[in-house]
Formats: sequence, C-alpha cells, structure tokens
Amino acid sequence: MEQSSDGVETIEQDTVIVVPNGLTVQENKNVSSFGRILSMLKNTRIGPNLGPSTSGEAGVEGSREGLVQNGSQGGRASGFAKLIKKYIDKEVTGSAGDVSPDYFLERINFVQEEDPVYADSKINCCGREWVELVVDTGKPSHYRWLWVITLAVLYNVLFVVGRATFWELEGIFPTGWLVLDYFCDFLYIVDIFIRMHEGYLDQGLLVRKPDLLRRNYIRSRYLPLNIISILPTDLAYIWFPGECSEFIPCPVIFRINRILRVDRMLEFFDKTETRTNFPNAFRILQVVLLILILIHWNACFFFAMSFYIGFKSDEWVYQGNPDLISQYIYSFYWSTLTLTTIGETPQPVQDAEYVFVTIDFMVGVLIFATIVGNIGSMITNMNAGKAEIRTKMDAIKQYMNFRKVGSEMEGRVIKWFDYLWSNKQAFDEQSVLEMLPDKLKAEIAIHVHLNTLKKVRIFQDCEKGLLVDLVLKLRLQVFSPGDYVCRKGDVGKEMYIIKQGKLDVVADDGKQIFVTLGDGAVFGEVSILNIPGNKTGNRRTANVRSVGYSDLFSLSKDDLWEALSEYPEAKKSLLDKGRQILMKDI
Repeated sequence: MEQSSDGVETIEQDTVIVVPNGLTVQENKNVSSFGRILSMLKNTRIGPNLGPSTSGEAGVEGSREGLVQNGSQGGRASGFAKLIKKYIDKEVTGSAGDVSPDYFLERINFVQEEDPVYADSKINCCGREWVELVVDTGKPSHYRWLWVITLAVLYNVLFVVGRATFWELEGIFPTGWLVLDYFCDFLYIVDIFIRMHEGYLDQGLLVRKPDLLRRNYIRSRYLPLNIISILPTDLAYIWFPGECSEFIPCPVIFRINRILRVDRMLEFFDKTETRTNFPNAFRILQVVLLILILIHWNACFFFAMSFYIGFKSDEWVYQGNPDLISQYIYSFYWSTLTLTTIGETPQPVQDAEYVFVTIDFMVGVLIFATIVGNIGSMITNMNAGKAEIRTKMDAIKQYMNFRKVGSEMEGRVIKWFDYLWSNKQAFDEQSVLEMLPDKLKAEIAIHVHLNTLKKVRIFQDCEKGLLVDLVLKLRLQVFSPGDYVCRKGDVGKEMYIIKQGKLDVVADDGKQIFVTLGDGAVFGEVSILNIPGNKTGNRRTANVRSVGYSDLFSLSKDDLWEALSEYPEAKKSLLDKGRQILMKDI
C-alpha cells in the first residue's frame, strides 16, 4: 500500500483508491485475461447473435435445462474451449495447466462440459468407433454440408434448362458436363444418407437411435421428392445422338428431375438468415438471386419458343446471330423487360406468341409485385433503428423549442443522441429481450454483464443465484462530457461500474482533480449497503465528473436490497466486506 502526496491511497491487486472526503473507488486487476477468455468460451454456446453484447461475446441460445439435456448441443462450446485452452497453454505458458482457471466464471457455468455417450448411435468395428450414425442439424458441420449441396442444386437449377435450350452451351465441353452431372448425383446420394440420419427433437431431447431416425425420414414428405430427384432418367440418352446441334431440347432435359432437391437450398437460406449478423442484407441478396433464376428460366423459354417458330420469321422472335453469347444476352434482356414490365418489347405476331407474352405478363405482375414489396419492407427494416432514433430526437427538439430551452442545452442533447447512435446504443435492450424466457434472458445477461460485475470486490464470492439476479438489474447509463455522475452530499441511490470512458474525482470548485478513473473502476458501492457505523451514512462524499462520453453500468440500491432479501447469508457477507472496505479507508 502506498500513500501519495495528494492523499490517494492505492493497493496493487484489488486497487482501492481513497480520495479526500473518503470516496472509495475499487478497480480489480487480479483477474487473468486468459482465464477470462477460456472461461467465457467454456460458458458460451456457438450460435446466432440474439442481442448486442457489450463485451464482444457471442449471444447464447437455449435454456440451461435444454443445454444439460441435449448432449449434442451442450458440448460444442466446451470442446472448442478445450482446444483453445490447450493452444494457449502450449504457445503462451509453455506447458499445459499453467493458466489458472477463472473461479468466478466457473461457479456460474451453465453449459455441460462433456457430451453424453450414446453407444447405440455409433458403428463399432475392429475395437474402435468409426462413424456416429446421427447428424446434429445444429452443428457447423451440417451447415457446411448444406452449403455444398446447395451448390449442387443451384448447378442443376441453372444449367439443366440452360444446356437443354442453348445447344452451343451443351457442346462447349460435353465430357466436363458429364463429370459435373454425376458428381452432383453422388452428392445427392450422400445427402439422402445424411438426411436419413438427421437428429430431431422428441420431448426436448435429441433422438439419436439410427432406426428411429430412419423411420422418421421414411415418414417425412421429403422421401418421395428425394427419390424422384435421383432417379436415373438420363438413361434416356441412349435414344438420342451423342451431340446436340441445332436441336431443342437437348437430351440433358431428362435431368430436370434434379431440381426437385431445391428444398435443400431453401433450408440453407433459412439457416444462413438466422446465423448472419446482417439478415436484411442477406434477404435482399436472396431475393435478387431468385429474380435472376426466374429471368434465366424465362429467357430459356423465349429462346426455345423462337426456335420452334423459326428464327427471324417475324419481328417478335430472336433476330440475332448464332453466337451463344449473343443468343443468351438478348434472351435474358427480353425476359427482364417482359417480367419487370419496365420496357417495350417487339409486338407479338402469332397466336402462340400472344399467349406466351400474356402468361409472362401475368407471372411478372404477380411475382415481381410480391418481390418488390418484400424488398421495400426489408429496406425499411434496415433503417428502422435510425428512423426510431430520429423520431425521438425530433420529438425532443420540438419539446425544447416549445419550452424555450437554450441553444447550448439543445446542442448537448443532439450530441448525446449522435453518440448513442454511433456507438450502437440507441435501442432499448429490455424491449429486445422481453420475449425471452427468464432463464435464457439470465444467461444472456450473464455473458453481457458478468465481466463488469465481477470487478466489484464485494461480489467476488457471492452465490450463483444472487449473481444471476444482479446482472439482470444492471442498467447502462451514458454521461456527456462535463456531466456530474454524483456530487458531494447527494444521497447514494446507485453504485457505478465504468464500462468505457474516463471520470475525474474533483474538488468542490471543480478545478482540482484528485484522481482519474478508467475502465473497470467501481465506486459508490459502500453508500448503498447501509453499513452500521458508517459516519457518512448514505451520502456521497466526493464529486465525480465525466471527462468525455462515459458508459457506466449502474446498480440501484433498491434492486440490490430486493435481491439480498432472498439471500440472507449473502447479505451478511456483503455487509462484512463493506465493513472491511471502511476499515481500510480509516
């Protein structure tokens, strides 16, 4: 312990800063950074962002009970954490086990560490386990497989119709097309095996028995489509010549049944939408892709129609040269103008042409009206947060103008709103998490606020239930430059934990600075504990002023005592720790 010339008392580990007038500030520096990283990974499930995380950690999905029961879900983050721990032990410390565990996080572990063993879900041969006959659809490996099978489906959706219509495309490298075709067929067969063993939930538990998985697949609506999509219809090639030259459709049209696996592509889109941090942007890209596929198919139909009527036989059909690029570009251009109804196309001449164009117009009006409407909604949703903050800002401007508030105060309010928006703090976290169950909400709050709460020394050894209650009660407050967080003599109703920013402890004149507090500093906890014998009672004993914009977590006195009412032992322990802090201040 050292005593500085200006009366500031410091301790190296759990730093307690005592400024004149007795304000106690705590700044914990005794927690291992690697320990926090390892324990955070161990207690975090790998999954979608369910909400903003002030400490940069991923969102958590699933309740504690679901994690404990669901073996395949609960062990993913645990196994990943073990790999990271082994790497850090080896590369940083030089030997395994040198990194001390973060005891504070260990005590509130919600994730099962080990996967339960299911012997009936594995193939055993030659004294070892070879293959697990269950596919967990929540694991990253399954998502990566969906990405692979989506490429195969997209290949068939685009090129089966394209090669059947544009014979020059089919003749570019026929051997290469055959290799790609049968490679996609192989992926389709593997996908049937994978789908046959995809796990499903029954009474909240992942079913792992292979016979039950296969029975569930056989009874599903996907079996007939999957079987039809892999039927060897290309055996019909033997009745057609080896090359397709100026003939429509080419024999590859017999592979049209391969597009029936399109449900796999839609499943991939759904999973990607839930995983990405930019769902609205992904939805727009998805709609654009569907538009391009629709225009591509319609372009193929137009070229086939022109072929059967006769090229250059009238003004409506294809008039260009036999070059493949020219054929496709003109057909795609005509299809775009027709389906979007935004340009003029040649007037139909024959009855068949009128019928075709009429159907195209009807499809274009119905489909593109829906698509454009969806895109408009997506763009609106992308700007919803900004629109909401602008609405609030306009309302406050009108109020200040009506009440004749000065321009200086108005400028401070506008800058405060700008800071909230630029730091992604303008939305209401409570309303976002309101729909979640209490257990899941508590887990998210723990991962968001726990690293902040554990810096408070008096909470270091609190029991798990109390910590869960406290993290749910933390509230984020933002202070502008020059704002006083508390003044000497104020009644202490809240304690503060600095998340980000700098705060000065100043004299009454506001000019002399005793100490500057940084990230992780804690102050005001003693004033809300009502410790018997405290000479200052519940009054603030110093002035704390924000230097710039500061983000502080606050815990109110009422919330603390409400939580302590259910934990009498923890209440006694906290009061004892508060007395110890007061003794150090003497």
